[in-house]
Amino acid sequence: MLINTSQLLSISEANQNFSRAARIADKEGSVVIFKNNKPRYLLVNLVDNPLLELTEDEKIDVAARRILEKHRKAFEELAK
Repeated sequence: MLINTSQLLSISEANQNFSRAARIADKEGSVVIFKNNKPRYLLVNLVDNPLLELTEDEKIDVAARRILEKHRKAFEELAK
């Protein structure tokens, strides 16, 4: 993976100015966030990133899994 230096932020800068990190991700596609001078996190623009493209069925599966995990107790109670 090639990293453009305009896509690098420290964790403290990303924390203090998240909107800047988001603007960079919108423009460049992603932002690499460093912690203790080492690349640690990747903020990705999900709309434009071809590496993370999901089919419509996959998007539904992800959303369904999140809903089920969040409301597991309620679904278990309904299943009784």
